[in-house]
Amino acid sequence: MNKYSLTSKLGAGFLLMVSVVAVLAPWVAPYSYETQDTLRTLDFPGWEHWMGTDRLGRDLLSRMIYGARVSLFIGIFTTLFALLIGTVYGAISAYIGGKTDDWMMRLVDVVFALPDLLMIILITVLMGRGVTGVFVALTLVSWVTVARLVRGEVLRIKEFPYVMAARALGASPARILIREILPNILGILVVTLSFRIPMAILAESTLSFIGLGIAPPFSSWGTLANDGWTAIKFYPHLIFFPSLAIFLTILSFNFLGDALREVLDPRASRGVE
Repeated sequence: MNKYSLTSKLGAGFLLMVSVVAVLAPWVAPYSYETQDTLRTLDFPGWEHWMGTDRLGRDLLSRMIYGARVSLFIGIFTTLFALLIGTVYGAISAYIGGKTDDWMMRLVDVVFALPDLLMIILITVLMGRGVTGVFVALTLVSWVTVARLVRGEVLRIKEFPYVMAARALGASPARILIREILPNILGILVVTLSFRIPMAILAESTLSFIGLGIAPPFSSWGTLANDGWTAIKFYPHLIFFPSLAIFLTILSFNFLGDALREVLDPRASRGVE
């Protein structure tokens, strides 16, 4: 972990700070996310408004803090649900094997073949703009990658002697999966989690940027970037700060994921393919 010790610590520290600020948003934010001051519209960053104000006179720093709640919530919890669905599906498919495995994987292939962005757009259009629609859409398009990964690991581990011994002793399939196999793929799942969260945050930001994500007056970093895009020429601070927050958060998760991979996957740390 020497190579990534400094960057991983910086990334973890930044993510911890953002998470704490997001949780304590009502007490940390200087203003409410919807408070308007029509006399201070489109102010540049200053002492009263550290990140300036938007076209409605709302404090950008406050909206950034509240937006962190939405972006992190969607990024973390959609990934957790996708990880849960994909792990259960992939583990069952691999352990049963045979035709059941073939049919279950064909479903994964069908879902995997569909363009992610198209599926997300269709689901959000059907369910409406908002946190729920984005949450469901990102979860439904993310689990297939996890299912493939877990299936490959379970196929490898289920032939190990200790698993075959547990099967010979009469252990049930559920017990073998939960007690013998899943603990041995936990490290890979944690690393996958650390890399899938920034992808979910970026996907939500993209949806909100093109107008299919979070509906006003609520905000995420993607909606704030969308608001700033129309005024980028004369008021670049409106898009700079949300874009910087997205960039730093994704970079921090990637640094943390690299460090976790070295710690939890010995083969990767040794350079073994």
